Amino acid sequence: MFLLLMLASVAAPGSGELFSSMAHLQTALYTERDIAKEIRHYIYEERERLEKLGQLADEFEKHSAMALEDPDKYMGNPVNAFLFVKHFTIDWDNDIDVVIKNNSRNELYRKVEGMREQLPTYEDLTGAVSALLRLQDTYKLETTELARGNVGGVTSPELSAQDCFELGRLSYNNEDYYHTIMWMDEALAKVQEVEDDDEYDVNAVAVMDYLAFAHYKQGNVRRALTLTNEMLTLTPDHNRAQGNKEYYERVLREEDENAKRGDDGEVINKRQLDEYRSGEEYMAYEALCRNETIKPYKYQHRLYCRYKSNNHPLLILSPAKEEVLYLNPYLSVFHNSISDREIKLIQRLATPRLGRATVHNPITGKLETANYRVSKSCWLSDYDSPDIAHINKRIAATTGLNMETAEELQIANYGIGGQYEPHFDFARRREPTAFERAIGNRIATFMFYLSDVQAGGATVFPYLGLKVFPEKGKAVFWYNLYKNGEGIYDTRHAACPVLVGSKWVTNKWIHERGQEFHRPCGLRESE
Repeated sequence: MFLLLMLASVAAPGSGELFSSMAHLQTALYTERDIAKEIRHYIYEERERLEKLGQLADEFEKHSAMALEDPDKYMGNPVNAFLFVKHFTIDWDNDIDVVIKNNSRNELYRKVEGMREQLPTYEDLTGAVSALLRLQDTYKLETTELARGNVGGVTSPELSAQDCFELGRLSYNNEDYYHTIMWMDEALAKVQEVEDDDEYDVNAVAVMDYLAFAHYKQGNVRRALTLTNEMLTLTPDHNRAQGNKEYYERVLREEDENAKRGDDGEVINKRQLDEYRSGEEYMAYEALCRNETIKPYKYQHRLYCRYKSNNHPLLILSPAKEEVLYLNPYLSVFHNSISDREIKLIQRLATPRLGRATVHNPITGKLETANYRVSKSCWLSDYDSPDIAHINKRIAATTGLNMETAEELQIANYGIGGQYEPHFDFARRREPTAFERAIGNRIATFMFYLSDVQAGGATVFPYLGLKVFPEKGKAVFWYNLYKNGEGIYDTRHAACPVLVGSKWVTNKWIHERGQEFHRPCGLRESE
């Protein structure tokens, strides 16, 4: 159909019938000749396109076959995930889309476009970039090592100059000049490794253009001027560089001598943090994520392990294996607390239901997504499977608490750099509408780890200096409230970004009502 339309458009005369004029008939001969040329050209281009499509299919088949050997391991690597998302966004627009669109029969294009609904979007690209930069900051990963494919000791694909440039450009677009400098520096180093810039889709001038302005925004005016002069050496007629050169020179003349920062050897690139993220709590959170010791526990010698049955029928023959990690507030882990079969069941039931996790806004009282919580979650109840009901009964037996007012099992899967920054599980006094009076506040949290995580993903408690790393089958338990109902503020905790791997957890939030005889009030009001 496309070919017929093309022929019609080429052959159609501008006016009148052909037979009424010999001149027009003669002209038609030239048109016939031109049609033959167009067909030959079309055949040549179509053959070339089909060859490219064949190469594209081979590339997709090879990559997917390799990745699908162990999807969790492959996609659990943040560099792999970033490159995968970039491949179906930036690379797609620049290369793949052009090859597929140029198709005489648009059926393939329509089919591919329909399938693209299941592929990453530019929103995913933004998320992948944010995740990679977050991991870089939290775990103090060197830009050069990341670019070389070293993600915290795990081997990953090497990033090209174009990949580094895109990371820098997207950071620049978000006015994140700290990361712009880091990644544009890396892109420039890679471009300058070869004599011919044409080997890359990006050249040194383009990189310097972004890099110079980023340095200026970070206060490195002299460095910005140096880079601009280098740009003008390569492209003397670069209008923006000419204007920026004059501006930087004027700024330097007007500044006091003490303010002339950014000369070679004195480049300042300070991480851009808001008031909270530059505070002690956030710094402690990131340090714990890196497995650093920030606060030695003085009662470490009093900690213990034990078999725990609570005289409950479910635990008499197979008691829980408890390891106490903290005494006040009480916090412990239970080893081998959930079976592989139960884990597979939970993941199978949860996967089609997963949606972006939300947080409770204390001002509006509504649930909403937030950048500080990056995961997908869903809920499973006793009605979904007898095994879910059995898991809930085992939680009750292990904790000695009543599950009647507890929430359903929440299942969460953390994606690229998935995290949940420091938060409380209980509602504070300024959040009176967070939970219904009939069930009360969250008295305790019981959380299973459903997967091992190759690197990162710890649960950390900044005010206790405590960190718990994911281990498949392990569960962590703590009380959120004192016996008098007041919140235990030292239980403020966080889920560290997943560096490498896929993190699955399921947690049970247990509420106050119904615990009167299971965890009675103390003899003193302060308990």
